[in-house]
Amino acid sequence: MEVIEWIRFLIGALFLLCGLLIFLIEMVGVFRFKYVLNRMHAAAMGDTLGIASSLIGLMVISGWNFTSLKLFCIIVFLWFSSPTSSHLIARLEVATDDKRGAHYSMIHLDEPEEKQGESPDEK
Repeated sequence: MEVIEWIRFLIGALFLLCGLLIFLIEMVGVFRFKYVLNRMHAAAMGDTLGIASSLIGLMVISGWNFTSLKLFCIIVFLWFSSPTSSHLIARLEVATDDKRGAHYSMIHLDEPEEKQGESPDEK
């Protein structure tokens, strides 16, 4: 029985270390990217995956009990809320960006193809 507990502990520790590694990569991405949408994407994806990996590690370490169910509910909530909130922040950034042509080009379906690559500032 003690061997199973050690195996469970090692698997949980592996998930926790993977979560910490994902958080480290996320922090490097947040500090290295220049544009706010790139930074936000790195932060949102890293948070979602890193928190999920860490909480799965805690679930494995604690065993199958009511605490594991609570941790699973936290994972599900964060999987729904983090992408939704980062999408809303990205829409706000796009709507309030003064230098749209420097970062991206907008495509409108009702315009001819030769004007598709131009930025809104050039039109």
